[in-house]
Amino acid sequence: MADINKNMEALGKVRSVIRETFEYGNRRAKEIGRENIFDFSLGNPSIPAPQELEDEIARLAGSGNSVAVHGYTSAQGAEATRAAIADNINKRFGAGVTKDDIYMTCGAAASLTISLKALTNPGDEVIVFAPFFPEYKVFVNAAGAELAVVPAEKKSFQIDFEAFEKRITRKTKAVIINTPNNPTGVVLSEETIIKLCALLKQKSEEYGSPVYLLTDEPYRELVYDTEKELPYLMNYYDNTLVCYSFSKSLSVPGDRLGYIAVCNKMKDNRDVYAAVCGAGRALGFVCAPSLMQKAVIPVIGKTSDISIYKKNRDILYNALTEYGYECVYPDGAFYLFVKSPEEDANAFCEKAKEFELLLVASDSFGCEGYVRISYCVTTEMIERSLPAFKKLIESYE
Repeated sequence: MADINKNMEALGKVRSVIRETFEYGNRRAKEIGRENIFDFSLGNPSIPAPQELEDEIARLAGSGNSVAVHGYTSAQGAEATRAAIADNINKRFGAGVTKDDIYMTCGAAASLTISLKALTNPGDEVIVFAPFFPEYKVFVNAAGAELAVVPAEKKSFQIDFEAFEKRITRKTKAVIINTPNNPTGVVLSEETIIKLCALLKQKSEEYGSPVYLLTDEPYRELVYDTEKELPYLMNYYDNTLVCYSFSKSLSVPGDRLGYIAVCNKMKDNRDVYAAVCGAGRALGFVCAPSLMQKAVIPVIGKTSDISIYKKNRDILYNALTEYGYECVYPDGAFYLFVKSPEEDANAFCEKAKEFELLLVASDSFGCEGYVRISYCVTTEMIERSLPAFKKLIESYE
């Protein structure tokens, strides 16, 4: 038997439930045709990237200066890109960051793994709130820390503060939040954020060391029912690191670009930023894709046409609630969280396959009894899928 890392071997042999469902869909499509499958498994943006971004990529690629376009940037990212990001953050949120607080990454996953590696030591704990993106556990454990889960508050899917206060200890090094949330689409209210940050300040003072807040923000721009900006966490809590990705807002998930922003008011800000740079170096995450770093400068803060996602949400949410499904209303992101009509959500997902509906059970999100439906698909597919959803719920009557 090979003398290798057994934890990594296990991760490589077993896909996440999301990816497993997606691969099932690929196999099924070969059997009966893609048009006959209703695949709601993967959070893969379905609307085009902004034309301005496409034009900038073409301009850069055709500039005739291949070495400059495709060559290495600084390890922490191109100075012009970091400056543009800092400028946008300050104009929108007044956070006071500089280019030297920004570290460019290969998307939000890299932002999280780098941040966790920079902050945690063996024996530390990182708290997440259910339901949460399943890969958080992989990222936390890979950094050498332990994941601690606060159970879901199923009335509003905000934070259960009584459970949180029982879970936070002197071993707690960081807390991860994700708003709008994957898988519920729920946005944490300002009231919730103020209460969360007050508790983190209290515990940091009590323990004599900071409890860091990691805010995972690939969906920040995808909010549909408010003209008001989401609260920017740096303005509420100094010991905050923002882990951002352009994947969803610009519909470029395969181009892998994001950043870490370290709050300028953080205690020992320069040491923490140095640890981020060091973790990027240790993990091999230096010099994010240079073409994309240059191409995003004109579109920072902009989005693809997210009105399509709002239309998809409204069609799906209204139809499913009319049919009798119990759905969590999603303020943002592009996921609908639906209560399973039977206790075992995995069994419900298997039943759904009889109607060629591919849904993701919520168990691996730390919250049993629900399914996640990704509505970042074509509106036409959603409309065609509605009779199948109606037959599925009727099969339980």
